[in-house]
Amino acid sequence: MSGHSKWATIKRKKGALDAARGRLFTKLIREIVTAARIGGGDMNANPRLRKAVNEAKGQAMPADTIKRAIGRGTGEIEGAAYEEVLYEGTGPSGSLFLVEGMTDNRNRTVAELRKIFERNNGLLGTSGTAGWAFDRLGSISLDKAQVSEDKLMEAAVEAGADDYRDEGDVWMVYTPKEQLYEVVAALEKAGLPLGESKIAYVPKNKKEVSGRDAEVCLNLVDALDEHDDVQSVFSDFDVSDAELARISGG
Repeated sequence: MSGHSKWATIKRKKGALDAARGRLFTKLIREIVTAARIGGGDMNANPRLRKAVNEAKGQAMPADTIKRAIGRGTGEIEGAAYEEVLYEGTGPSGSLFLVEGMTDNRNRTVAELRKIFERNNGLLGTSGTAGWAFDRLGSISLDKAQVSEDKLMEAAVEAGADDYRDEGDVWMVYTPKEQLYEVVAALEKAGLPLGESKIAYVPKNKKEVSGRDAEVCLNLVDALDEHDDVQSVFSDFDVSDAELARISGG
């Protein structure tokens, strides 16, 4: 989803950082709570929690906030219990969307996401609407400016990764989902500076969109991502560099 990541970079440069940071903290806290609830509060024994805490620290989240989130997950501190959800939908030009979320109220979340899809020429579908078009994989991003292809290829093979791809400004390394945390640890041990790592839905094929459809697809991603209950948005559409420049006015 190179179009998605490039668009996010453009938006960050253009502002609205405070609001985006607040939403990011909300998503990170929910991930910490859920990871601790599922796997316990010991980071050494819970790779998902360790990753979530490291990401929170990377965003300068206060240690007390992280500690409270872990306590809520383990039940030591009372708080809302979040349920992991997955929604499927369609957008312009036959684009397909998967939306991962965490919610304490399924009915509210599905109603609000349905409205977001409808406002952006899309439709929230039922199970099976979009999932068939994606593979469930571990994904790791690395800044191309900091990692050469030769070094990445050698380290990725040694770490047990399945594949890597050129996604514009970043390399994307893909792994079996069960081996993500092992590959992350191996790449870190090899001294590679890693970006985001997560278990993702990777499109089997991409659909390039342009013109008004490209704008609407990007608006739909933005609107979904801004919803507090949404953790990640995946889609099979792609937008060329030229189109992104036109849309952003750059």
